[in-house]
Amino acid sequence: QVQLVESGGGLVQAGGSLRLSCAASGGTFSRYAMGWFRQAPGLEREFVAAINWSGGSTDYADSVKGRFTISRDNAKNTVYLQMNSLKPEDTAVYYCAADRKSYLRGRYYQALEYDYWGQGTQVTVSS
Repeated sequence: QVQLVESGGGLVQAGGSLRLSCAASGGTFSRYAMGWFRQAPGLEREFVAAINWSGGSTDYADSVKGRFTISRDNAKNTVYLQMNSLKPEDTAVYYCAADRKSYLRGRYYQALEYDYWGQGTQVTVSS
């Protein structure tokens, strides 16, 4: 069983930056593809970014391309989401998730594909 704990959320002004971290324990982190999702009030959970087991392959939602960067450090069992040029519409609870499939194949942009989830961290961007 894999446990995921997100941190780094908070309140930031539009145009600012935050870096989210997701620390994993209880499994072989380096075998998993990892994803970040977010959920705003009243909306469905949506895909933000994903990264394969090695960090050599990444993908992003169109809404965050060029502003967000996903990365991982397998030695630290941690995945990161660097968020720059934040907008009020980025306000949401951000979740990290682990997929036992190591590669970004199939519907990795769908929440159902992921096997383990963190509890989420709130990001609020003020205008």
